[in-house]
Amino acid sequence: MDGFYGRFLKIDLAEKRYDIETINNELLIKYLGGKGLASYLLYTINPKDVDPLAPANCLIFATGPITNSIIWGSSRYGVFTKSPQTGFYSESYAGGKVPEAVDSTGFDAVVIMGKSKSPSVIVIHPEGVDFHAAGDIWGMDTYETEDIVNRKFGSTGREGIKSGAVVIGKAGENLVRFAVIENDYWRSAGRTGVGTVMGSKNLKAIVFKGDKKRPLFDNERVRTFSKELATESKNNPVVRAYKDMGTPMMVKSVNQAKAFPTRYWSEGFFDKWENISAEALHKQCRVKPRACAKCFIACGRMTTVLNGRHAGLRIEGPEYETIFAFGGLCLVDSIEEIAYLNDICDRLGMDTISAGNLCGFTIEAARKKKIDFLIDYGDVDAIAGLLKKIATRQGIGDILARGILYAARSWNMEDTAVHVKGLELPGYDPRVLKGCGLAFATADRGACHLRATFHNPELKGMIDPGIVKGKAELLVDFEDRLTLMDTLILCRFYRDLYPWERLAQIIEMTTGLKEDKAALQKRAAEISTLVRCFNIREGLKPEDDNLPGRLYKEILKTGHAIKEAELGTMLQDYYNLRGWNKKGLPEATL
Repeated sequence: MDGFYGRFLKIDLAEKRYDIETINNELLIKYLGGKGLASYLLYTINPKDVDPLAPANCLIFATGPITNSIIWGSSRYGVFTKSPQTGFYSESYAGGKVPEAVDSTGFDAVVIMGKSKSPSVIVIHPEGVDFHAAGDIWGMDTYETEDIVNRKFGSTGREGIKSGAVVIGKAGENLVRFAVIENDYWRSAGRTGVGTVMGSKNLKAIVFKGDKKRPLFDNERVRTFSKELATESKNNPVVRAYKDMGTPMMVKSVNQAKAFPTRYWSEGFFDKWENISAEALHKQCRVKPRACAKCFIACGRMTTVLNGRHAGLRIEGPEYETIFAFGGLCLVDSIEEIAYLNDICDRLGMDTISAGNLCGFTIEAARKKKIDFLIDYGDVDAIAGLLKKIATRQGIGDILARGILYAARSWNMEDTAVHVKGLELPGYDPRVLKGCGLAFATADRGACHLRATFHNPELKGMIDPGIVKGKAELLVDFEDRLTLMDTLILCRFYRDLYPWERLAQIIEMTTGLKEDKAALQKRAAEISTLVRCFNIREGLKPEDDNLPGRLYKEILKTGHAIKEAELGTMLQDYYNLRGWNKKGLPEATL
């Protein structure tokens, strides 16, 4: 079938063995690829109730039918597993240039099982896998690791070969529950602990290299489509905004909406937000736009700190979510210091959203005398020291490395902790943006802003952020469309450029499947139900679709609040639209 290689690679690390298996067309037609195919493989291969850190838990890499093509926004890969952070479904995506190397190996998915007896590197290529020892690089940071494995195992510039590595840092090695997988130095498959699962398998790095290209249904139409989109989007205000300011531009708009989580979720506005804004970043640092492969948006900020104690620090970032996590939650009011904390997390291989949330939570614990640890709001050096303790699991860091659920129980602070299903919330306060509250509560991987990006319509005025009526209907529409984008594996920032009609065109020109919006919605809904069934199988209960009780009880200074009954109303609307019963159970699980 066009758009696919029609095969996936299954690797057993313990036995140093691999099998190449075919994928029938019926399965490809049903699930397409990317999230759809990987979710099916995870559901069918993973043992029920498996410990996320057990060798039997699969770690699945997948690309989609558009990857390595000239379709804009297509240079991304996905990672899928059972999360060590939540115990539920895990998905995470990353961009850069490495996704094209992942795809060039000629597999629609790579399923990694078992645990290597000692630290290892694997090299995946069209013929299979090579296994190598990694004892000499175990303990290195992510930047060093990537440099060494690319030099040692990469393509060394051979014509027609694409090559790249994904790696973990010390956090992944030490099984910190929110460790990430990184590539291209600063690109991260960042949430739900996919790097932890990689570390649990004693897998320090994976090098992908090959020369394969997916057969597309209509190459000429793809070329025309891509050319026309680039021309049409040249002066698009959304494209220009991302290229000019990147995601840090959200600092201003979210503060103006009074939805910027501050002082560990106590407030919705940071009075020093201008010090950590996009304008501050561009004024005080040297910043150049940076793009993934096949991208004209170039949202990345290639930043060099010019002055102060971190002068010379070079990093791609910080992104909005990192700024919120350390700037808002921890009251760090210097963009250079946030870049410094970002760099620490990147080198250690930790998710900045979870890390910043946990640092803010620790500050609250110290202030409430729940722990004896010297740290306070705005204390950058103490926060930096805590990040290193977490990654190496020293002292208090060992408690935090186990995640927010464990730390909250250990310190008797469950009423203070802010999370959904064990995953810390991103930078949008649901007391202001109530649709985000519904999105966080229902997201399969825990509190997630990316599966539906529902802050976007609420902040832009497509729907009143304070109302309840109509929220579920719009959320389902966004969620279904973006589920298809994750099945193709398209960058989120192309969401405004790829409405339903364009997604249908992309699917037809790459795979030959011609479907209208209703058929595509049905396809996306089936994938959502499959993932829901996986979570239910792994222990999801109706009460897990909820927000932290603290957010119902504490009203913001601005008067913004969300009631449990309001979420309940939106939940019932959402379940009904999904075709699930009142407890959120699909009929297939009854």
